[in-house]
Amino acid sequence: MAMNAGRREFLKGTAWMGAAAVAAGCCTERFGFGLGGAMQGFAMRPMKRVRVGVVGVGGRGLGAVHRLTMVPGVDVVALCDKKPERVDLGLNWFRENKLPIPAAYVGPERYKALCERDDLDVVYIATNWEMHAPIGLYALRNGKVTFIEVPSAMTLDDCWEFVETSEKFRIPCMQLENCVYGEIELLELNLVRSGVLGEIVHAEGAYIHDLRGLNQTAQMWGEVEWRYAENRDHKGNRYPTHGLVPLCLAMDINRGDRFDYLVSLESTNANSELYKEEHLPKGHPRLAENAAMGDMNTTLVKTLLGKSIMVQHDVASPRPYSRIQLITGTKGAVGDYPFRVGWEDKNGTGVHKWFDAKRTEEVRAKYAHPLWKKVGEIAKKVGGHGGMDFIMDLRWAYCLQNGLPLDMDVYDLAATCSLVELTEKSVRSGSKPQSVPDFTRGNWRYAQQFGIMDIDMSKVDLSLAKHDDAALDTSARLPGAKKGAKKN
Repeated sequence: MAMNAGRREFLKGTAWMGAAAVAAGCCTERFGFGLGGAMQGFAMRPMKRVRVGVVGVGGRGLGAVHRLTMVPGVDVVALCDKKPERVDLGLNWFRENKLPIPAAYVGPERYKALCERDDLDVVYIATNWEMHAPIGLYALRNGKVTFIEVPSAMTLDDCWEFVETSEKFRIPCMQLENCVYGEIELLELNLVRSGVLGEIVHAEGAYIHDLRGLNQTAQMWGEVEWRYAENRDHKGNRYPTHGLVPLCLAMDINRGDRFDYLVSLESTNANSELYKEEHLPKGHPRLAENAAMGDMNTTLVKTLLGKSIMVQHDVASPRPYSRIQLITGTKGAVGDYPFRVGWEDKNGTGVHKWFDAKRTEEVRAKYAHPLWKKVGEIAKKVGGHGGMDFIMDLRWAYCLQNGLPLDMDVYDLAATCSLVELTEKSVRSGSKPQSVPDFTRGNWRYAQQFGIMDIDMSKVDLSLAKHDDAALDTSARLPGAKKGAKKN
């Protein structure tokens, strides 16, 4: 059960005691403000091999299964989906590649049996959004390290439930935000940490992706009803994390700063309605339904230290894909779509133009992230949104195998997913400000800054000798996909 309001308010009121203990140096590993202890910086004992069960093997989950078979030290021991044909498709991958066949669980409630297995370390969840919280919480309560696709939680209650459950059982829970591991996002992190941009003041992120064919006519990837229903029934930003989470890590959110409040507004829904009229047959029931969600949602977040973040969501407009990824500081700025950068060579000279193409490429080479330098080429070959999915999976497996804290924790999950409910509340209230809870209960002041992730290649075998080149292109294995196609 979720923590009741009275107990949560009591904990807020006693947060100073934990802060004092940390400052005095008398904080033990299990000390925290939750039921079992704070999870920031928490690490499991090293796992020689990581045994994984995947719940949800549709388009996103099936791609994950393919990648995980190529991550050193990872064994996929169980697959689960409510649809038997999806499980069969996943099992065929193992047969074709002469790999041990995972156990199969088919049915709406069969994830429970998977989570209860004793020979399982990790539950990897790639279902529809509404099932993320029920499955993730059940996995945590059964002692499984839990990885959940985005967004991991759709309500504030679920955000708190994840925090409290992870703390109570002392089990890490990480949101599978692959965009954190994108080449440009990690390059931007390097730039921020190098100091060439100065103090970061403002950032902008987005999920701008023309998904009208998916959301309105459901002809892509097999997502027939649930994603359409999200847009039909809700306002606000239902998918905030792709653009937001990389910015949060670069801006030390939950690690020296935190979200304070937000305001959100959205446009009319002209594009989505027009698309339905042009593509659905006369008499189709969706023609009589006017979607609640506007085409473009824009949210402004203020941090406690006075910094600002803009987050946008638009899956209905005919415009090119973008996550924006703009970070501005006191000395310069960096952005993506396309990649561009510029900073002051001398104080006070200003930055009136982006660097030219030659210097931009020099910056890109100089500040390339170590993960992309070391495994970028093989990651691109394996696939998954240009390789960042494979780097994400490789990195969390490396952390578990070497007893390191995961790159993101349950507080990152809760803070960023809280925007789902809070943006809707703001929009429906005429864009009134909404306070963002402090899910760390004050621990954001003391948590370690998000570092520059790396991997010791002497501990990683990426030969992938058991797979041929055709097998490496996981995007080609998805139902209905064309070889080499990208999905974001």
